[in-house]
Amino acid sequence: MPKIKIKYFSKEIEKLTYIDGKSDWIDLRAASEVVMQAGEFKLIPLGVAMELPEGYEAHVVPRSSTYKNFGIIQTNHMGVIDESYCGDNDQWFFPAYALRDTKISVGDRICQFRIMEHQPAIEFDEVESLGHEDRGGHGSTGRK
Repeated sequence: MPKIKIKYFSKEIEKLTYIDGKSDWIDLRAASEVVMQAGEFKLIPLGVAMELPEGYEAHVVPRSSTYKNFGIIQTNHMGVIDESYCGDNDQWFFPAYALRDTKISVGDRICQFRIMEHQPAIEFDEVESLGHEDRGGHGSTGRK
């Protein structure tokens, strides 16, 4: 099992844990109390910095309940943190935009992450046809 060095910026948040058998995403918590008004943007500190393995990146996204519980959305919709962001002061943050007045308390689970290998180098091969029948629609249904 790979080991990742982690530095905590707050003693008030729970240590990160991987819950075997439930999900391979790991919850991240607010490291300070944040009060936001509707229409306001803030970077919410997550209280951790990590040294990811070479060739890996972290994908950070909201939890499924984040909007329902707090009325915030992640402004970049998905954060990508690569292995170069590993300094002692490179704390992770959640860029939040409030759609209603809200308060987020220390320890509230607001987002989650997983680590992924970098995409391999690819080459594009331009063609006139992909050689498959046109499905005639949009999305996964193939219907107009």
